[in-house]
Amino acid sequence: MKNILRFITILPLMFACAQEQKKQDERPNILLIMADDMGYSDIASFGSEISTPNLDKLASGGLKMSNFHAGPACSITRTMLLSGADSHRSGMGTMYNDQVVNQLGQPGYEGYMNEDVVSVSTLLQDVGYNTYMTGKWHLGYNEEQSPKARGFDQSFVLLQGGSGHFDDRTLMVDFEKSWFMDNGKRTDWPSGYFSSEFYTDKMIDYMKMGEADDKPFFGYLAYTAPHWPLQAPADYLDKYAGQYDDGYAALTDARLKSMQDLGMIKSGIKTLPPIYPEQDNWENLSEEQKKIKSREMEIYASMVDNMDFHIGRVLDYLEKSGQRENTIIIFMSDNGAAGAGPGQARAFPKEWIEANFDNSYDNMGKINSYIYYGPHWAQASSAPSRLFKGFPTQGGIKVPAIINFPGKIGGREDQFSNEFMTILDLAPTFLELAETKHPGTNYNGRAIFPHIGTSAVSFLNGSLEQLHDENDTVAWELNSRAGVRKGDWKIVKIPGRFGTGEWELFNMVDDPGETNDLSAQNTVKLVELIAAWDKYVIDNGVIMAAE
Repeated sequence: MKNILRFITILPLMFACAQEQKKQDERPNILLIMADDMGYSDIASFGSEISTPNLDKLASGGLKMSNFHAGPACSITRTMLLSGADSHRSGMGTMYNDQVVNQLGQPGYEGYMNEDVVSVSTLLQDVGYNTYMTGKWHLGYNEEQSPKARGFDQSFVLLQGGSGHFDDRTLMVDFEKSWFMDNGKRTDWPSGYFSSEFYTDKMIDYMKMGEADDKPFFGYLAYTAPHWPLQAPADYLDKYAGQYDDGYAALTDARLKSMQDLGMIKSGIKTLPPIYPEQDNWENLSEEQKKIKSREMEIYASMVDNMDFHIGRVLDYLEKSGQRENTIIIFMSDNGAAGAGPGQARAFPKEWIEANFDNSYDNMGKINSYIYYGPHWAQASSAPSRLFKGFPTQGGIKVPAIINFPGKIGGREDQFSNEFMTILDLAPTFLELAETKHPGTNYNGRAIFPHIGTSAVSFLNGSLEQLHDENDTVAWELNSRAGVRKGDWKIVKIPGRFGTGEWELFNMVDDPGETNDLSAQNTVKLVELIAAWDKYVIDNGVIMAAE
């Protein structure tokens, strides 16, 4: 009788636990797919001539975010994505090994994702999510800084910023070869694979491993394509032969017209010409130079096309396994198109490249080549935005983004949303979807920085029309290049030949290409945004490089 009474007593508790488990089991899977250095209009649904049918399918069934902002460079974006905090708080005040004297040893400038933040993968892991990652990590080089240590159950990652796509050939003179980690332990690159293929294989393997345990998953599929070196599988190399023979300006014009036809931009929007020596313009190149430059863009397009194919494999798996309807998928690039590249920095000098790689025309895009497509093609895929990766101008931080969540985006499938959104909004969005929240300023007895973004769940499901209002302020800084956005207004300060070295003011509705500096005409707004910048510096521990 006592046993029966005890069973009756605990029966409601057992029922409540079962209901809670059922509730947890119904939480959505979260899949974030990130391209590396892909330009704003490099997929067909955002105006490109490149074939991307799988991303277009995601776009037609989802919401196309035409005003989404990342960080100006890869590590900056990735640490804000996972931490939900500003890059200057989470360890990436600047890129690894780029610290200047007054930044060395300072908090927020460690060059890896520090312990002052807790990763969203850790918080999702804590509430019962399976957590997987494949691809580019670029947030630390040892086991204590690896995905395994930051909340990923399963991971296979590249530690550095890039690698050969067929092998472990390093991209930088500082390393003998590229470094890879398998669940926190250093390992070798498996021979016979192209990067996009292998990272996709591993992600699908991880998702299959978790099918039986009835837990939702968070997957972070961080491709290294189309980051240079520009390489592609043999059956893709010639797919775009002749496509770019008319040059940079022709591609820019075609992309702009396509974006106008799609309703992404208004007609008559101005775009700045590239700030490069006149002799580099298409009409001043020799026929041999044109042939080489066309080939670079052909290979780049092939990489985007190939990445799209492998994204299709992931979508097919989710469909066939019955998980697609309960999976939110976010696709984005980590920053704008890469205008700078090999031969332009200390880490990858031209002489070193020429001595170690075969960049002859017939070998371009193959296993032992090391090429990139340069600032003119980057400007074409960024237009009408100004500049490209590395800058807080729109060309560096405005990226294509697609959010696909079947039946849960308020009937806005295949629509463009011009709502301002940033990488900082993703972590709080993921946590709300998982029915949990950030712990604030303390995690397991460790002081941490809170999230500073806004969950987009209510905006996505249509219950809120606006994610950010005119008083929300977001700022970016990298290598003393700075920008502040508040409502429809933005200021940027860019030293050197790419800017004036002074604050410039732009209205982003009227002038998305940042072509008309209004700082002299609207000093009230300029002073307001400079004050917002000063507050941002204090709030986030920004240390500007000493001159």
